[in-house]
Amino acid sequence: MQPMNELGFYTLAGAPETPRELIDEVRAAETMGLGSAFVSERLNVKEAATICGAVAAVSDRIGIGTAATNHHTRHPMVTAAHAMTMHALSGGRFTLGLGRGIDRASRAYGLPPITTAQMEDTVGLLRRLWHGEVVLGHDGPAGSWPALAMRGVEPADIPISLVAFGPRSLALGGRCFDAVVLHTFFTDETTARVVRTVKDAAERAGRDPASVRVWSCFATIGDHLPEPIRLKKTVGRMATYLQAYGDLMVRTNDWDPAVLERFRADPLVATFPGAIDQLATTEQLERLAPLIPDDWLAPAATGSPEQCVAAVRGQFDLGCDGVILHGASPDQLAPIVEEYRRTRAAGVFDHLAANPGR
Repeated sequence: MQPMNELGFYTLAGAPETPRELIDEVRAAETMGLGSAFVSERLNVKEAATICGAVAAVSDRIGIGTAATNHHTRHPMVTAAHAMTMHALSGGRFTLGLGRGIDRASRAYGLPPITTAQMEDTVGLLRRLWHGEVVLGHDGPAGSWPALAMRGVEPADIPISLVAFGPRSLALGGRCFDAVVLHTFFTDETTARVVRTVKDAAERAGRDPASVRVWSCFATIGDHLPEPIRLKKTVGRMATYLQAYGDLMVRTNDWDPAVLERFRADPLVATFPGAIDQLATTEQLERLAPLIPDDWLAPAATGSPEQCVAAVRGQFDLGCDGVILHGASPDQLAPIVEEYRRTRAAGVFDHLAANPGR
């Protein structure tokens, strides 16, 4: 089956019962022709290096990318070795995806919040190591190390992607990363604007804007799924985003901040003991649904397979180079992917590699 390298999915979406679920997911995705498997790291049973190795081991063609891990949770030599090992294990299918993370979580772990300067310094450092350079006396925003080097390996060009949200991160992505992964529930206006931000930053840096691959992270929840699952993947997921970084979501999409304040003031939200999408019951999600406007949930692929495919194609019209069908397993995506393949225009995406950063 011809691969559709313009499409990706997240393995182990949500809170899996066991990480072994990825074995069937990745094999099904590869059989369906999905182009890339993305790995979102959670510091429980979704540690990224382990999950990526498993994805490579049970697949032959599909691209693999973290989206994302945080550079400050590992020594740079560990991160460099992880990416180099994945590059060799997968036959060049791997992209190392980094993200800024959530400041509150970093502080809780005793780590400093991640800055733009740290990420840019990290990218330069990793590329020097992968290209075979011995780095002596590095002292920069990412940290200070007397000597860093990779021994016994051939130099490699490993793509690096950035999960970007705010304008500084988006500009950084265009300036020095190979790919950018956007956030879920971006309005059409926001998506078009942030794609321009990435591409314009690349051009200002003297790069070919087309060489920076921008991925839409697009919630895909077809109406063939049971209502409780759809509720969890829409209301539950948006509620969790608003818990974690609601102010940024509202500013980015130019939404009404008064709606966010009403959401936060609700007694259920104010006292909820964790992430809503992971812990809330169907009854609780039904209770929260009226707090989230329909237009906040509208930037998603919903409805029939035909309606979902039309929405996915709309992301390409807004300038995205790829679409991650977010929040659903390959089995849950099957009728949508089948309809997409049936109506896919020949040749349009033949230039895209399986590796999500190329």
